Amino acid sequence: MNYKNITIAGSGVLGYQIAFQSAFHGFNVTVFDINDDVLEKAKAKFKTLSEAYKKDLNATQQQIDKTHLNLNYTSDLAEAVKDADLLIEAVPENPAIKIDFYKKLAKVAPEKTIFATNSSTMLPSQFAESTGRSSKFLALHFANTIWIHNTAEIMGHATTDPKVFEDVVAFAKAIGMLALPLHKEQPGYILNSLLVPLLSAATSLLVNEVADVQTIDKTWMKATGAPLGPFAILDVVGITTAYNIDKIAADKTKDPLKIKTVAYLKEHFIDKNKLGISTGEGFYKYPNPAFRDSDFLK
Repeated sequence: MNYKNITIAGSGVLGYQIAFQSAFHGFNVTVFDINDDVLEKAKAKFKTLSEAYKKDLNATQQQIDKTHLNLNYTSDLAEAVKDADLLIEAVPENPAIKIDFYKKLAKVAPEKTIFATNSSTMLPSQFAESTGRSSKFLALHFANTIWIHNTAEIMGHATTDPKVFEDVVAFAKAIGMLALPLHKEQPGYILNSLLVPLLSAATSLLVNEVADVQTIDKTWMKATGAPLGPFAILDVVGITTAYNIDKIAADKTKDPLKIKTVAYLKEHFIDKNKLGISTGEGFYKYPNPAFRDSDFLK
């Protein structure tokens, strides 16, 4: 693996974290997004991340300064990938958006550039043809707060070049990740194959009025010893991501409960811009959510 130049497409919930983590570990990183306003918001998030790295990783100011020097920004896709060894796609979890992005990317990316999707639930084989370089395409999936929950799941598809797979595993390790290679395609990888059913069950209990948010979270936290309940996790993941996943499932299966869940999330959260930690409110209000209260489990 001789990657030096990394491009991150999308500066949303995970994109900006992947960019900062890669820059922190010495890679030259270009952050691409749809316009300069979005990129300015990313820069503000990097300031917040800087303080988190100091607190959680004991990073020095010198390390943080070097990290920021390794970060570059552009809303011009051709400019973003002109020297890229690896491009990590972190655009919205919507198949049409991803396919459109890859078709545009294929026209401007150098032959050397490896493409990786950070899709949480979709398979690389769904987009391989659109990339125009099937053998140089695979999935590289990160958990949220990647500097702490530093997992990287690497998943190829039928025609992924084994050398490309090995190089991406090596890259994941080079940016401080616990590399988790998968031997075959699996919707949701390992992490979300375990996590999504939990979150889905929690929202079903809520939508069906079995119990409220805090009671459901208390149940999970107290009974299992988990530090967060499913709704606190959803606030971290981002309610937009959960909404998109549920909408895809609802459109595909026509399941009445999924349809009801999508409508509930749209009415109570999406339309009100209550998207989780990123907007200061989701199922809980931040920066002081109720589940952090010392008497929450009493």
